[in-house]
Amino acid sequence: MRSSRRRPLLVPVLLCALALLAARPTDGTDADGGSGTALGPQVARLYQDAATATRQYEDGRRAAETQRAKAVEYERLLDAQRQKTDAMREDLGRIARAQYRDGGGLPLTARMLLAENPDELMRGQRAVSRANQAVDRAIGENLRAETRLAADEAKAQAAWQALDKRNAELARLKKKIEGKLESARSQLEGQADSSVAAGSCPGAVRLDQPDLPAGPAWVAPVETYELSASFGSGGSRWANLHTGQDFAVPVGTPVRSVGAGRVLKVSCGGAFGIHVVIQHAGGYYTQYAHLAAVAVDQGDRVEAGQWIGQSGTTGNSTGPHLHFEVRVTPEMGSALDPVPWLSEHGVPLR
Repeated sequence: MRSSRRRPLLVPVLLCALALLAARPTDGTDADGGSGTALGPQVARLYQDAATATRQYEDGRRAAETQRAKAVEYERLLDAQRQKTDAMREDLGRIARAQYRDGGGLPLTARMLLAENPDELMRGQRAVSRANQAVDRAIGENLRAETRLAADEAKAQAAWQALDKRNAELARLKKKIEGKLESARSQLEGQADSSVAAGSCPGAVRLDQPDLPAGPAWVAPVETYELSASFGSGGSRWANLHTGQDFAVPVGTPVRSVGAGRVLKVSCGGAFGIHVVIQHAGGYYTQYAHLAAVAVDQGDRVEAGQWIGQSGTTGNSTGPHLHFEVRVTPEMGSALDPVPWLSEHGVPLR
C-alpha cells in the first residue's frame, strides 16, 4: 500500500493498535452488549497498521541494502589501497636492490673515493633519497587511508547489524498484528455472511477515513492488490462470461470509490453478496461486490479515493476479493471492460 506520508512512530502506533484490539469485544458486539459494527473500523485500522509495518520493514530492508553496498565499496577501496601499497613496497625493494648492485653496501665516503665522478654519484644519491622519502610518504598516507577505511567499514557493519535488528523487530510486530487481523477478518466475514443470509445489509460502518488531499480525479478501487479473473473470462464459476475485473485482496481491505459520484445502491444477497453501485458524471456507473461491510448509505456523495466499504467474500465467491465493474447503466448486462476504461481515466492497473 502506497502512502505519501511517513510514520516514524511505528512501534507506538502498532502497540496502541494491538492494545485497542485486545481491549475491544471480540464477539461482534459493542461494549454495551448491543449488536454493533465496531469490528469493521477495527479491521480497517489493523489493516492500515499491518501495511504500515510492511512499508517500514521494506524501508529498513532497502536502507540495510544501501549500507551493505557501502561496506562492499569500502572493502573494494581497501583492496585497491592495499594493492597500491604493495606496489610501492615492490618499488622500494627494486630501489634497494639497485642500490646494492651499484655499491649501496659500501659507505658513501668509500663510494665517493672509488667513483670516477663523485658529483654525479652525489646527484644520484640525492635522487634516490628523494625517491625514498616520496615512497615513505605515500606509504604513510596509504596506511592512514587504510585505517580510515577500516573504521568506516566497521561503522557500516555496525549500522547493518542495527538495521538487521530493527527489521527483525518489525517482522515480529507485523506477524503479531497479522494474527490479530486474521481473527478480526474472520469475525467480520461471519457477520457479513449472517447479514446476507438474513436478507438484510449491515448498517453503514463509519470507517476512519484517510486524508484526501487534492490528487487525481480517478484512482484504483484498492491500493494494493493482485489482478485475478479478468473481464470476459469464462469458467464454471459463472453462468456467463465474467462481467468485471477481480482484485485479489484480504478480507477487510478498504475499498475506494474510483471517482467522485453518488451512491446509487447498497444491496446484499444474490451472486454479488453485499455490493455498492456508484453513479459518476458522464453516464458511467461502478459496482463494488462481495464486500464484508459498507461505509456509505444510498444517496451519499463520495470523492475519488474515499473508502466506501471493506472487501470480503460474500455472495458467489470462492475466496476474498473485490469484484469491480464499470457499467453504462446501473443494472447488470451493461458492463464494459474496466481495465481500459480505468487506463483512459489515468489509472493503469499493474
